[in-house]
Amino acid sequence: MGRLPSIYVRLAIAVMSLTLGLASVSVQSASLQFDRERVDRMLSATVEDGSLIGVSAVVNVRGEEVYYGDFGFADREAERLWQRDTLATLYSMTKPITGVTLMSLYEDGLFDLDEPLSKYLPEFADVMVLDGMHEDGTPILVEPVRQIKVIDIFRHTACFGYSWDDAPAAIFMAKADLFNSSKPLSRFSTELASLPLFCQPGTAWKYGVSVDVQARLAEVITGRPYEELVIERVLKPLGMQETSYFVSTDRRPRLAAGYLRDKNGNVARQPDSRVYGFRDTKPVQINGGHGLISTIDDYLKFALMLQNEGSLGDVQILRPETMALMARDHLPQSVMDRSFLMTKGQMGFGLNFAVRTAPPTSDAEPFGVEGEFFWDGAGCLLFWVDPANDITAVFFTQMMPFDLNVQAKFRRAVYEAAGIVKQQR
Repeated sequence: MGRLPSIYVRLAIAVMSLTLGLASVSVQSASLQFDRERVDRMLSATVEDGSLIGVSAVVNVRGEEVYYGDFGFADREAERLWQRDTLATLYSMTKPITGVTLMSLYEDGLFDLDEPLSKYLPEFADVMVLDGMHEDGTPILVEPVRQIKVIDIFRHTACFGYSWDDAPAAIFMAKADLFNSSKPLSRFSTELASLPLFCQPGTAWKYGVSVDVQARLAEVITGRPYEELVIERVLKPLGMQETSYFVSTDRRPRLAAGYLRDKNGNVARQPDSRVYGFRDTKPVQINGGHGLISTIDDYLKFALMLQNEGSLGDVQILRPETMALMARDHLPQSVMDRSFLMTKGQMGFGLNFAVRTAPPTSDAEPFGVEGEFFWDGAGCLLFWVDPANDITAVFFTQMMPFDLNVQAKFRRAVYEAAGIVKQQR
């Protein structure tokens, strides 16, 4: 089925706007001024102009919800509207949840960030670095200048990369089929260790499979499956009952479809087989870097816990000093190669979060506040925590390829609505 005529999109927007207006009259308090209509206009415009098929967003300021809105379709082909309980594939927004799970084990004294990774995962003791290719197509390998440290897999300086990277080492990763869902994390880890690194450890910010290695590290130091750990240490205590690595049949009707825009701007539904939530069977490989499916309210609980220095209500997940450690920039100044990280603004990187180190230098840069930490997902999802203004925001959608422009518009709309930056005309 092709793209629905705009009249249907406008009807969906009108219906959802009416619903939101009825459901959220009491959200805004007298003490908080937030221009909800500013964010409504921005989100509805992204659906009306075809940038997104469906979207939802929630904003919390100083402990109060000041905005929630949803627009468009969770499933365009079925004409099913995006709603507050829509389930969305998180993609890399799984990574911060893994980081918190691992840092709870760090608080238990089960690993040290400055130790060699091979102390806990011996398969990484003999890794090699790709240093070019011979004429016959075989790799030129050299020994690493230093071993991979545990902290490298938190700040993406282990030089693992992803198979979709355009670097030469990605070819070997693609052939290895590391993310085959039938492979347990133990096999994933040993196969990864046999592949050449993309660069010398500690010399570059190379986004990749490091957080999946974190999940394997958790298994080895506890002797338990990673999924049990993330449920026990993060999801269950925070009441994130809708967040999981597998969507049961009875919950499937709430799952958002995935959409893909081609180079001509046409949007087609992705095959359901490429969207984790539509799996018919639970995967054997439970990843740290991707794979979770959640609702926006569940993810908001997680984000609010981060905003509140590791606690949500009476539940403490991490100590404040551990949260401070995670939200601090850990990239050495010597790391000049930062790949796409700098497209997001003046950025450093903490422990599984990007960390904004300076305000924007121009309006062309995505707006943010120094000290903010955040991450996003391939489906264009986003969340951020702004301690300076006590703002927590979550943005859910399911559109590929990743669109930084849409995220930037949402960021700007939130800060304009809060009166922190002047509204643009």
